[in-house]
Parts: sequence; structure tokens; C-alpha cells
Amino acid sequence: MNVLIIEDELVAQQALVRSLTTNFDDVRICGVLDSVDKSVQWLETTDSYPDAIFMDVELSDGKCFDIFERVKIECPVIIVTAYNNYAIKAFEVNSIDYLLKPASVADLARALDRCRNRKVKNSNNIDIEALRSALSSESRRYKQRYLLRYNDKIIMIETVNIAYFYSEDGCTYLMTLAGEKYLMDISLDTISKELNPANFFRISRSCIVSDKAVGNVAKRLGNRIKLTLKPASDIDSFVSRSKTADFLTWLESGEQQGL
Repeated sequence: MNVLIIEDELVAQQALVRSLTTNFDDVRICGVLDSVDKSVQWLETTDSYPDAIFMDVELSDGKCFDIFERVKIECPVIIVTAYNNYAIKAFEVNSIDYLLKPASVADLARALDRCRNRKVKNSNNIDIEALRSALSSESRRYKQRYLLRYNDKIIMIETVNIAYFYSEDGCTYLMTLAGEKYLMDISLDTISKELNPANFFRISRSCIVSDKAVGNVAKRLGNRIKLTLKPASDIDSFVSRSKTADFLTWLESGEQQGL
């Protein structure tokens, strides 16, 4: 069985590839793509059409449903998603197969069995507008967890346990409230779009903080604000001058758009 994976998170890509190739002898990964444009181009030109496609909803340049509008898909599609129950109901109404992240081996086995039996609805008959509505900003689900590679393991960090993100020497790091530090393979720009602005604020180009991580707030020379972060860190924790007013409003109310 030829399987195409469309997923823009590197760690999630690698975890899915590893799980499929390790546990299912008849599965061959025929492609791994990370964007709408690359997927459309691949599907229009490939000589080895997949028997099934696993795809994430949010891609680097749009939503996966943009692919359906631009190219005819003639194989079962399995949506791998972290969306909430409201969005999942939209998948069910449209008879779209889906898996919740992180997908277990048992989940993958059931999805592959349905693909083999061709019980998944042709994606060209999907009510795309209904799905777009279900996945609109009103029903948006912000990032709930991050899958990270640590040594030879894949670990899961819930966003409620994250203190702050920061960039240093061209690398991006995550610090948990427990003081655990992890290297990430995505940029702060990407991370800032995934987090709930009620809980996280980008204080500068190099740092995003959680409301749980803010300790003391001190004014320095030139009315600049410096934060004492929890857990303690020697990273630059000054709030950019242009963000000072918004930061104080966010800190007080939690309602300001911090990202």
C-alpha cells in the first residue's frame, strides 16, 4: 500500500513515518510533503499515485481543504488532527476518516483497514465550505501540545506546562514550568501563530512568555520593562518598547492579543 503524508511539522512527520513503516509491512511511504502547493504539484505529476493520504489540517501555506479545490483526489484521505469535538463532528458529517494526534498504532491499523476496504468517502464529494466554517476562527483550537524529539525518543509537552519559548544563536528552545529545556525545529514566528494569545505574549523578536512564567515586572532606564521569569533564566527578558502598553494590558486582563 502506497501512502502519502502531508504534514508540516517535522517531528509529527517523522513519528508518523516511523509508526507506519515499523508496524505495517505492506505500507510504503511514497512521499512526504509539507504544503498545499507542493501537494498539488506532486499529485498532478506523480507516476505512483497513493492508495491513501494522511494529511494534517493546518499546513504551512493554508488548510488541507485547499488541496481538494485545486486537484482531483482519487484515493481515501485520513485527516490527522488536533482539532476539538466541534470540528470532528464536521468530519463525521462528511464521512471523512480522521485520527486524533498523537495517533496510536491501533488507530493507524483501523484507518488502514478502512482504506483497504475502500470505505472512505471520495474526497471530491466533501462539503468543503461546511468544513471551512467548522474550522473558522470561532471554533479555532489553539495548540494543545508539542511533539519533540529528545535523544532517541518522541516526547509530548502540553502547552499548559510551558513557561516560555526563546531563540538563541539561530536555534529555538522551549522551557517548561518544571525547568526542562528542549530544542525545537520550528521558528518563533510559527509558534506565535499556534498559541492562544490569552495565555502567551511575544515580548520581543526572541521570546514568547506564558502568563504563568511572569514573575516580577520592573521598569528600567528609558521606561523599558524587564521581566523576572519563572523558572529563572539568563535570556533577554526585556519587553520591546513597541509592545509595552499591549503587554501590560495583556498581563492585567488576559484578553489582549499578545501574539
